[in-house]
Amino acid sequence: MRGTILRRKFTVEEYHRMHAAGILTEDDRVELLEGEVFAMAPISSRHAACVNNLARIFQEKLGKKAIVSVQNPIRIGEHSEPQPDIALLKPRPDFYFSQLPGPEDVLLLVEVAETSVSYDRDLKIPLYSRAGIPEVWLVDLESRTITVFADPQAQGYAEEQVFRSKQVLFSRVLPDLRFTVREIFPF
Repeated sequence: MRGTILRRKFTVEEYHRMHAAGILTEDDRVELLEGEVFAMAPISSRHAACVNNLARIFQEKLGKKAIVSVQNPIRIGEHSEPQPDIALLKPRPDFYFSQLPGPEDVLLLVEVAETSVSYDRDLKIPLYSRAGIPEVWLVDLESRTITVFADPQAQGYAEEQVFRSKQVLFSRVLPDLRFTVREIFPF
């Protein structure tokens, strides 16, 4: 007789209770995606440098036009709380003190991938599209490319464009955001 494998989805509230109870600690690098708790890849020096550089570029280019949120959670529905590497958020006087930002607050998300390209592309980016997040950038450290996903649909982003080395990268959502791909990879 074969048994059925049952999977239990967690809600965001249950996920937070696991943290409060000490089942998960602040040192655990995990995120909740569609009810499942996933371990995130360790952050290498290359990954950290790229995230720091992008945060600097975004702050310089956008000033007060967006809040640059680095490796902080975004609440997406009842079962997901991903932690994108960078979220460009609509400005709010309380900087989202009263609640985590949701899809309606996001202008653009960035995922930086060194070993997690398939995880980001296959799990996180479709989730972002279903949530209606207008634009996502996938920075691939190995290929030194940036894939821009735009026009979210239920089945995935309708537009996908890859930018390389000397090409000018631009945002469809934030017109002041234009720079070369090479600026992201000074190392």
